[in-house]
Amino acid sequence: MTALPLGLRAYRAATALLGPAAPAFLEARARKGKEDRARIGERMGRASRPRPPGPLAWLHGASVGESLSLLPLVERLVKRGLNVLLTTGTLASAELMQRRLPPGAFHQFVPLDVPAFVRRFLGHWRPDIVLVCESELWPNVILEAERRGVPLFLVNARMSERSFRRWLRAAPVIGALLSRFAMCLAQSDADADRLLRLGAPRVGSVGNLKFDMPPLPADPLKVSAMSGTIASRPVWIAASTHPGEDELVTAVHRTLAPHYPGLLTIIAPRHVQRAGEIAELAKEEGLRAALRSRGEEPGPGVDVYIADTMGELGLFFRVAPIVFMGGTLTPVGGHNPIEPGKLGVAAIVHGPHVHNFVDVFAAFDRDGAALAVADAQGLAEAVGRLLSDGARIRAMTRAATHTCDKLGGAVERTMQALEPLLASLDARTP
Repeated sequence: MTALPLGLRAYRAATALLGPAAPAFLEARARKGKEDRARIGERMGRASRPRPPGPLAWLHGASVGESLSLLPLVERLVKRGLNVLLTTGTLASAELMQRRLPPGAFHQFVPLDVPAFVRRFLGHWRPDIVLVCESELWPNVILEAERRGVPLFLVNARMSERSFRRWLRAAPVIGALLSRFAMCLAQSDADADRLLRLGAPRVGSVGNLKFDMPPLPADPLKVSAMSGTIASRPVWIAASTHPGEDELVTAVHRTLAPHYPGLLTIIAPRHVQRAGEIAELAKEEGLRAALRSRGEEPGPGVDVYIADTMGELGLFFRVAPIVFMGGTLTPVGGHNPIEPGKLGVAAIVHGPHVHNFVDVFAAFDRDGAALAVADAQGLAEAVGRLLSDGARIRAMTRAATHTCDKLGGAVERTMQALEPLLASLDARTP
């Protein structure tokens, strides 16, 4: 492999110097609730369990969305006879994966991208294949894996137009990283084209793994109980909201409530620690709020119900026939509409900022599964129309199911691309 560009050599040198400061840095994050203090060693490459015997695949996804999209691949690789190590970098994803990973797979926190930590991590786990999800291009991970001769694959790869333009300014660096992947398996033809233009030598377009994700689970007893509590009230949910959106959502509630007696607005913030400030915001607007984390229920007197618990979006999507996807009325870029879409139980509404899921939202919009709005006024108008039109909601939910079915199959195509390497691992297994 050719010599590293100056930018990568500088990065390597700088991150090597950060090792001694890592314990203090991680402890500070733990005090803020961003690290699991009992597992901080994992963030420095110290494994908290032994390596199992036999071939091992290391899969990495940044957080909840990426790790969920990897679950179908995890299941296929486990059935193929591989041990699967899944790493993520957030507490929420770790908690979720502890519940959702199948036998034969296990979770560890990804090490910080410090050369010594990465070498320690790879020295313990000795993976036979590394699958990196979407755009998690950590230079030391890539370079150290290549140095050990471990095949690297970028799966469910995406490269937005915004990221593409940014990376063009560092073309030698991104080209050097992408060139070290055995293959980049992109979500779309547009993503594949951008990766090729940035220097990835081997690229395929196989579709979006998120369309093959299992539907979000929910306890049927909890669904029944929540449906009974809500009864016949008109209800909608603002899911994965960010600062600046909750104010708009409560304003929509105030606009619609006189026309829809008993209206219930559910807010599921992207970061549950914001629940208290959202409750205060609702109170300032003259609305009564209740918090799921306190065991409170969305009784008749509650206007805004704050779903501030982890792993229960599947429950709330099943009881709210209208879903506004957060992160789209502020320039966050939006969150995954496939999650409510696959359930086939809700109409989807979103704002203009969808750059994280451009192709997915475009597919839902094109097929009539989602409505795009420009601002809070448009959101109020769209939610109001849907609350008055059950037939429209049912048509949109059918369209969402159709879109998800039509665009599935990325897991199978990814496995086909991996087959030559997996076959060689089969041959080495006693």
